[in-house]
Amino acid sequence: MKTALITGASRGIGAAAARLFAREGWAVAINYRNSREKAEALAAEIRQNGGTALAIGADIGDPEQVEALFCTAERELGQIEVLLNNAGIAQQKLFTDLTLSDWEELFRTDVTGVFLCCRRALPAMIRRHSGCIINISSMWGQVGASCEVHYSAAKAAVIGLTKALAKEVGPSGIRVNCIAPGVIQTEMNRSLTPETLDVLREETPLEILGTPEDIAEAALFLASSRSSFITGQVLGVNGGMII
Repeated sequence: MKTALITGASRGIGAAAARLFAREGWAVAINYRNSREKAEALAAEIRQNGGTALAIGADIGDPEQVEALFCTAERELGQIEVLLNNAGIAQQKLFTDLTLSDWEELFRTDVTGVFLCCRRALPAMIRRHSGCIINISSMWGQVGASCEVHYSAAKAAVIGLTKALAKEVGPSGIRVNCIAPGVIQTEMNRSLTPETLDVLREETPLEILGTPEDIAEAALFLASSRSSFITGQVLGVNGGMII
C-alpha cells in the first residue's frame, strides 16, 4: 500500500483529498495544526470505511515539528510516495495596512512550510528514484489579487518553487507539479458575502464555483501513473476564470 502525506488535511481541500486517496487504496497521513478533533474524526471515518489513515499534528512552519510529522508517518504507515502540500492560510487586507507580522505569518505557512516538507521528503524519494510532490498554489499566484498582495506573492513563490524543483529532481525520477485552484467552496472563502460569491460565479466561464473534490481529483491524477510524463506544470482548476 502506498502512502500519501497531506498537509492541512483536517478540512476543505485536504480532507477531500484524504478521503479520495483512501478510497483509491492509499494509506493517508492527515496532518493538522489546530483542528485535532476534525482530523481524528476524518481518520476514524476513513478507517470505518475500510481505509488506512492516521491524524498527525504538526506546525509545518517549524522544522522540528516537520521532522516529527514525517517520522511518525513513516513509522506507522510506511515510506511517503506522495507529498501533497495543501496547508495554507489567507488574508484580505490593503497593502498599505499590511504589517511585517502579517507578511511573515502568511509566508511561514504558505511558502516555508512547503519548503520544509519538500526538503524532508526528498532524500528518501531520491534514494528510491521515485516519488511525487504536489503543491497547492492559487490562481492569484498566477495573476495577483487586489487586497491579497502577500497571499498572491506567497502562492507565486510556490509556483516558482515547483518549476525549479521539478527541473532539479526530475533526473531522480521524481515529479513535482502544482495545482492552482480558482474559487473553491471552502471555509477559507466563507468570509465572502453571497453577493460577492455570485459575482465570482458570474465571472467564471463555467458559471459555477469549484468544490474541494474538484481539486482532490486533480491531485489524484497528478499522483497517478496517468500523469507519468507530467512534471513542473501548473494545473489550473478554476472553471476557466484564468486562462
